[in-house]
Amino acid sequence: MSEPTRDHLSEHQHWMLKAIALARLGQYSTRPNPNVGCVIVKDGQLIGEGYHPQAGQPHAEVFALRQAGDNAKDATAYVTLEPCAHYGRTPPCAEALVKAQVKKVVVACSDPNPLVAGKGVQILQQAGIEVETGICMDEAKGLNRGFLKAMATGLPYVRLKVASSLDGRTAMASGESKWITGTAARQDVQHWRAISGAVITGIQTVLADDCELNVRHLDGVDLASVVQPKRIVLDRQGQLPLSARILQKPETVMVMTPFRQELADLGVIQLAPQPLNQLLPTLAQQYQIYDVLVEAGATLSTAFLQQGLVDEMISYVAPTLLGQSARAMFNAELSTMAEQLRFELVDVTRLGQDIRLRLLPTQELI
Repeated sequence: MSEPTRDHLSEHQHWMLKAIALARLGQYSTRPNPNVGCVIVKDGQLIGEGYHPQAGQPHAEVFALRQAGDNAKDATAYVTLEPCAHYGRTPPCAEALVKAQVKKVVVACSDPNPLVAGKGVQILQQAGIEVETGICMDEAKGLNRGFLKAMATGLPYVRLKVASSLDGRTAMASGESKWITGTAARQDVQHWRAISGAVITGIQTVLADDCELNVRHLDGVDLASVVQPKRIVLDRQGQLPLSARILQKPETVMVMTPFRQELADLGVIQLAPQPLNQLLPTLAQQYQIYDVLVEAGATLSTAFLQQGLVDEMISYVAPTLLGQSARAMFNAELSTMAEQLRFELVDVTRLGQDIRLRLLPTQELI
């Protein structure tokens, strides 16, 4: 497998970034499949492009090859994820590229799915097609963090979302929390829900807010094309009322609770009470939920953090002070500096009067 040289790296980046932009068009609709884009280039000209729009529909390579037609022979294909090598709902894309007689395939990142995992590249190389990998790899991985992690480890990618005041408070002592952040920040949350296979919350949040936790608006996006996330309520005592708004669409709800026949009658999926570190692999391996967004109160958020289950924290901070009697965003009892939970700040974005911080844990949390 050859490595890119400086002479043509910029050209490869140009076309791969185009493929990544195409892949992103499916970010709300492809679950549980990954987001994939493909462009086909010949003599410096774009002759085919495509992306995977939805599970069960053709993959990105197929759309691009259809558009390129016979011109695909001796062309270069740029693909954001290693072409699949197995028969699923659709035939293997690696074989489609071989059949089209492309000369070269440039791949952004490999696919850790055991059904692929290097086999796609192998099929191409055995057919005499030159393959290069690693072009814009970090950008491509960003499209499919959950899928890639689940395929490699059996665990979903967990994002923890919090919204707080400058003094780290998430609600008044009474529980009143609408609204700490402004419209732009609340709208931004819709994106994170829409790319998630599930939103996890605790029963106390449902009882306090009667929340729905679904996707209700995305700028320029038809909601009919969005795969709504499952809403998962952790309810170990069986307190979820049948009148809760979250149950208006029970087929999209999962509840971790002692078995309740009335929920079964509604079609709600019930999960036996289990520790968080058992729940997560259950979601990934049994339900193909690869991206999880946690939107919960301090107790559940703290549990995810202290058990080292958070891959990324998304923190919205509003320019306001709520005072010492307001509820804290984090309620662990830490007594020494050695116990602190530290993060790497990877992005700061202003949203109206609020800011959004994206943070990655810098150490294994215990």
